[in-house]
Amino acid sequence: MPDFIVPPTAPDQNGRVLSITPESAGWEYVGFEVYRLKEGQKLSQVTGDQEAALVLLSGRADVTAGSQTWSDIGQRMSVFEKIPPFTVYVPSEQSYEVTALTELELAVCLAPGQGGHEARLIAPEHVGVEHRGSGSMSRLVHNILPEQEPADSLLVVEVFTDSGNWSSYPPHKHDRDQLPEESLLEETYYFRVQPEQGFAIQRVYTDDRSIDETMAVKNGEAVMVPEGYHPVSAPPGYDVYYLNVMAGPKRIWKFRNDPDHDWLMR
Repeated sequence: MPDFIVPPTAPDQNGRVLSITPESAGWEYVGFEVYRLKEGQKLSQVTGDQEAALVLLSGRADVTAGSQTWSDIGQRMSVFEKIPPFTVYVPSEQSYEVTALTELELAVCLAPGQGGHEARLIAPEHVGVEHRGSGSMSRLVHNILPEQEPADSLLVVEVFTDSGNWSSYPPHKHDRDQLPEESLLEETYYFRVQPEQGFAIQRVYTDDRSIDETMAVKNGEAVMVPEGYHPVSAPPGYDVYYLNVMAGPKRIWKFRNDPDHDWLMR
């Protein structure tokens, strides 16, 4: 059984603490990185053949992409403030620089780009806020870069699951390129847990059970979902946050619920 969990590491010289590439994941489309920058630290990169969404998870920064600069963006000091983040979209073949004005946790979401869009700021007021599900299946969703907004490949969303609740539930999957019923999308989950000593539970499984893995995911870890259903549970006493990055051959999110549990939608 492959190891689906990617743990954080000590910061490298650029402040990077977590990295998933198509090569390391054994797939084609999604890349994901997390940086923890100290006040005054700079991160300078070129996107190459990928487009990027720079999500300010916590802290404030100046961000330059191409010829544009956005000064002093970022308003939450913790993801658990539950207000939408500032995000900068950067097209392929463009340079960007992030200067941390406070301690900064930055997620860099990556997928193939064709250079078809301009760099832009996605401010909190442009993020779709959705309360999804009911009862113990309720969660708060921030649609940062949904399919209705311009990009070449990336889909980016963050989800808040309160203590004792479930999300990505009923279990669903999106691993077949069979539109209009289902789209093929690789996906990463980046977790934060409050209080930090807690954990989330995530199961990844396929119809034929060739994959059937249930994981305790710690604060700061990421989970790779190459295929299959992938529900999440927040144990009592611990609130769970995750940032999702999805990409595939077509930029559309069409999922299929596990038939055994689809009755929950009714």
